[in-house]
Order: sequence, then structure tokens, then C-alpha cells
Amino acid sequence: MPDRPRDPRICFLGDSYTAAVGDPSALGWVGRVVAAAHAAGHTLTAYPLGVRGETSAQVADRIDTELRPRLVPGADNRAVLAVGVNDTVATDDGPRLSAAQSEDALRRAVATARRRTADGGVLVVGPPAVDDDAQNDRLRALDDRFARTCHALGVPYVATFAATVGHTVWRHEVAAGDSYHPGAAGYAAFAEVVEPAFLAWVDPAAGGAPAACG
Repeated sequence: MPDRPRDPRICFLGDSYTAAVGDPSALGWVGRVVAAAHAAGHTLTAYPLGVRGETSAQVADRIDTELRPRLVPGADNRAVLAVGVNDTVATDDGPRLSAAQSEDALRRAVATARRRTADGGVLVVGPPAVDDDAQNDRLRALDDRFARTCHALGVPYVATFAATVGHTVWRHEVAAGDSYHPGAAGYAAFAEVVEPAFLAWVDPAAGGAPAACG
């Protein structure tokens, strides 16, 4: 495999978790995995692009607009997609998005990101658990569907639901907050789930793909 171009640039596209909502340190999981990458010797430029309340379809709709000014020809251009929780929020008519709509949005998001990134430059981070059993049932099903979709597309997928639904710190902080967003310790727990796969993905020696995706 040829060497990757230099100047790694990574856009993190997602919802309130990507925006570190609820974290008084303002690091969230994105800041923590980026810090871990720097500590491991990977100098990169990170763009956290989270919008609170957005579904995967809304994120997919804005991806090209977000990536165009931030990813430049000749750089090691990459994108991390982290969506799904808002899709499963209940309304009077059912979840905000059906499972099929969520899958379609993820496919659109991956296709758009691939057009703007280097070969192997897309990573998907799955949705975590919340403090609602019914919604967690929907999230469990969506996580499985996202994993299967990413496998079919040949995109690495970091499953976070199973790791967070039974995680004492994550569940305690989410419950103590607004039922969705943890504080600093919860985001640190989330980052620990994502970090191994993220570091493998940004490491050229690893071929740009995680050895394991959770």
C-alpha cells in the first residue's frame, strides 16, 4: 500500500455527543480520542462538527457542505460519522426515523464522505445507550443494523451500545444528567471504547483500518 499523504485532517460529524454537550471540560469523546492520538505521535487537525438534536439524515444532508472547506487536495482527508441516538427518539408517530431511513441516511453519509476523503478515510462510531429502556431496545436494533451496513460497505464500525448499556459510570452519569448526556467521566468512558479503533485507523502502519471495531 502506498504511503498516505501528509497533513491528516479529520472531520467528526454527528450530534450532541460529538459537540460534547454536558461535559464541563468541553472535551467530550472527540477531544479525548484526538488527545490520545497526539500522545501516540499522530499530529492531526480535528474538526468537531456536532449539531445537537440532529438525526442521521440531517447529518447526511450537510456533510458535503461541512467537508468541502476543511478537507483539501493532497492532505490525508478523513471523516468520522457518529449518529443514531436522535433517530430513535419517540414521537407521537413513532421514532423520528425508521430503521430503514436511518440505514439509508448512513449509506448516503458514507458515500458523500468517501468522495471527499482518502482511500479508507471513513470511520463510523455507533450510538451509545441512554437512560430509557424502550429507546435502548431501539438503539440495540439500530446498532446491529449499522454494524451490518458498515460491514457490507467495507467501512470500519465502532460499536458503542453494548459497551455503554452496562457501563456503571456511563449509565450513572447519563441518569444524573438529562437522560442522554453524561459529564466528563462518562465521556471519558465513551472515549475509552472508541480510542483503540480510532488509533488503529489513524496509524498508517496499520493500513488505516482498525484491528478491531468493538
